[in-house]
Amino acid sequence: MFKIGFDNEKYLKLQSQKIKERISLFGERLYLEFGGKIFDDFHASRVLPGFAPDSKIKMLVELREEAEIIISINTEDIEKNKIRGDLGITYDLDVLRLIDAFRGYGLYVSAVVMTRYKSNPSADAFKQKLENLGIRVYKHYEIVGYPHNIPLIVSESGFGRNEYVETTRSIVVVTAPGPGSGKMATCLSQIYHESKMGRKSGYAKFETFPVWNLPLNHPVNLAYEAATADLADVNMIDPFHLEAYGQMAVNYNRDVEVFPVLRSMLKGILGECPYKSPTDMGVNMAGFCIYDDAAVCDAAKQEIIRRHYNALCNKRKGSANDPEIDKIELLLRKLSCTAEESRLCVGEALKKSEETSAPAVAIELDDGRIFTGKTSSLLGASSAALLNAIKAAAGIPDEINVISPEVIEPIQKLKTEYLGNHNPRLHTDEVLVALSVSAANNPYAKRAFEAIPLLKYAEVHSTVILSQVDAGTFRKLGMNLSCEPYYQTKKLFHYN
Repeated sequence: MFKIGFDNEKYLKLQSQKIKERISLFGERLYLEFGGKIFDDFHASRVLPGFAPDSKIKMLVELREEAEIIISINTEDIEKNKIRGDLGITYDLDVLRLIDAFRGYGLYVSAVVMTRYKSNPSADAFKQKLENLGIRVYKHYEIVGYPHNIPLIVSESGFGRNEYVETTRSIVVVTAPGPGSGKMATCLSQIYHESKMGRKSGYAKFETFPVWNLPLNHPVNLAYEAATADLADVNMIDPFHLEAYGQMAVNYNRDVEVFPVLRSMLKGILGECPYKSPTDMGVNMAGFCIYDDAAVCDAAKQEIIRRHYNALCNKRKGSANDPEIDKIELLLRKLSCTAEESRLCVGEALKKSEETSAPAVAIELDDGRIFTGKTSSLLGASSAALLNAIKAAAGIPDEINVISPEVIEPIQKLKTEYLGNHNPRLHTDEVLVALSVSAANNPYAKRAFEAIPLLKYAEVHSTVILSQVDAGTFRKLGMNLSCEPYYQTKKLFHYN
């Protein structure tokens, strides 16, 4: 059952205050590296129930008069057509999406920085495209021996070669389409140039996970390890923080490993490093906003289980490996957590599938009730379960049809006879359309349609890997999906 355990309003207030305090530490300007997703941070909202997926962007909106945004993109990612797995678009297209999204919130995007720049047709065409759209573009070059060759990096032959982005506001947020885009190097290069000009500026990092003031093996921090299992990230006690303050703080391996290098860079640029530990660099108040630890722990365990299923499915699709799966299984063992005991919809879906000898889906609503769906001639298992859950949420008896066969049959005819589909069963999105059409004349359908928002936070489990359409519908409704790592058919090609 879904329980809120995180105070989002408190988080927005504390986080904004902390960023303003950090500006005063450096003087004129703060370069703030944003890790993770600024928009739609659904991982945070799942493991910290009560955290709004748009919390980070809301915080930036509060600071919009003081903030501007730089987007970094690795030139190699443009050349390789690197794709964001969650959106299915290339990194260069995501830069355009991000600019539009920021502008939609009234935020000022001052420039795009192309990191590790090397002239190639794809990168140069993208640069020209941005400039034609009126967007300033700057080139930052690869530095041999980065990040360890400090004398070269902090010199005119290192950061000094990079084009300086003229900034005008006190907070400069540096973000990117994904990891490896050169956000930190962009920040440090800017600080180097400003130092040469006699301007005071500094660097800080905004990253929600791991939560530094939660225990190392707290489920929320373990859920972060599960989310980054493909990167082999490991949470660890920050040894620099422990030595400096005698205080336990949780960080992760990459930040701890790079801190001595970053400290040397800042000393070379500013004459001294203002931070004694990688934890000091962060601006993260999330741990102070948890008020129901049990609710947060339960939510994080659910996330790790879902991540495990997702990794198994990705292996079946050919995009995950055994070490990633083994890592998440180790986390589950740490928590003595099993899917059957902790994720009740799993057992119900498997039971329904065994009874019907066909794929099945189970949905656990916010109040703990579980509803299943089986494959039929009219509906797929996902559609049947979704319709059953909607009716239950609306308080409509099971025997009442909210969508008549007369509505479903023309849709099936359209799919099979006119659009050439082989599967006549309605997908989840088609069921919702049919329900919305029926709502015009059927009072029960109208009641069911109005109950759709009540499905948010529901847990869903399928006994087969779902199509992109069905998986996408559940995601858009705010429902948390997991699937067994099997396809419904034994075909070699599966359109997902």
